[in-house]
Amino acid sequence: MSEDATATGRGGETRPFAAFEWMLAGRYLRSRRRETFISVIAGFSFLGIMLGVATLIIVMAVMNGFRGELLSKILGINGHLLIQPVGSELDDYDAVAARVENLEGVVFTLPFVEGQVLASGPSGSFGALVRGVRGVDLRKLPLVADTVTAGSLDGFDEGQGIAIGTRMARQLGVTIGDRVTLVSPRGNVTAMGVTPRVKGYPVAAIFEIGMSEYDGTIAFMPLSEAQLYFNQEGIVTGIEVFTDDPDSVGAMRPLIEEGAGRPAYVSDWRLRNVTFFSALEVERNVMFLILTLIVLVAALNIISGMTMLVKDKGRDIAILRTMGATRGAIMRVFVITGSSIGVVGTLAGFVLGFVVCLNIESIRQAISWMTRTELFSPELYYLSRLPAEMDTGETISVVVMAMVLSLLATLYPAWRAARLDPVEALRYE
Repeated sequence: MSEDATATGRGGETRPFAAFEWMLAGRYLRSRRRETFISVIAGFSFLGIMLGVATLIIVMAVMNGFRGELLSKILGINGHLLIQPVGSELDDYDAVAARVENLEGVVFTLPFVEGQVLASGPSGSFGALVRGVRGVDLRKLPLVADTVTAGSLDGFDEGQGIAIGTRMARQLGVTIGDRVTLVSPRGNVTAMGVTPRVKGYPVAAIFEIGMSEYDGTIAFMPLSEAQLYFNQEGIVTGIEVFTDDPDSVGAMRPLIEEGAGRPAYVSDWRLRNVTFFSALEVERNVMFLILTLIVLVAALNIISGMTMLVKDKGRDIAILRTMGATRGAIMRVFVITGSSIGVVGTLAGFVLGFVVCLNIESIRQAISWMTRTELFSPELYYLSRLPAEMDTGETISVVVMAMVLSLLATLYPAWRAARLDPVEALRYE
């Protein structure tokens, strides 16, 4: 069989997506002087799809990064599960912690005493959350132990110093060795009632977790000193449990309740932060729907551009039909033409979104420098840097969705072109 016969297939019909179909589609995409307006519409469709896909990828990556950073910070400071006493004070915390720590899946436990105070320094007074922990346990928290920017945690249990965050240090105007005055409403009981307890502590270490809420409000104190300060000698507020898989805390809860060996209430990080992370999830889904409309609008531009192209090429379509081109061939030519805009625009949007996500923090800093404003304020968004984390499955879904919408947008104009009657198109030529 000859090459021409192979190209045309049986019955003289061209095989689907033959070379001449791609050639015609390519010529229709290139602008001529009398087709400038149609090319402008195609160009705007390309830009719309590119910017829509890029924006969707960037926003979803930033929201994923924001959630991931917050989750890692929250779980890096707070336990995956929390054991709180029921019916009696938690005075056997060492025995309970030891029993729970022997359970499979538990990495370590952390008994703590917690209380709210008013922290005062040379620059002012601010509310703070004091958490009393043992030095050996504090070193098991990498977000604190590995982020100490000044001072040291050596001898934390033996001294009476406290560890505070960088934002708290700046707000109070203190540095290593300076004293911070803590005022607790739960003080000594006298004949005149309960008097506030006021005591000064030197700053032994300054850490920077990278989350403004923790760097500005939490202070760590030796466990024994915190028990004395908050009138909880020999007891603790609770025991935090860190597991090797934070997502399996639901299955771990009954095991820990049983392993505690005493009446206790066990809650996990999802219950304690359910409102916060539910709000993030709702916002993420809404943003996805809103930004998908951008891609949909760009796809509608493809419909209008292709419809005008079909009307403009009516004479060419009629001539091709009289020369033997089938309806399917004509339809495929215009499907290729319209889909090319969507596919190339989608790929360009993916590349643009990927590059922006890799350099999102540098871009933020550059915009802040040019506008002399602070974008992504740590006081409002909790984090000190703008995170971006691209999810492979999510990104593929965005790319596939944009390509499918682009393909669907070409079907109706291509069908109209295939249904064009050659006699009617050439009647007045």
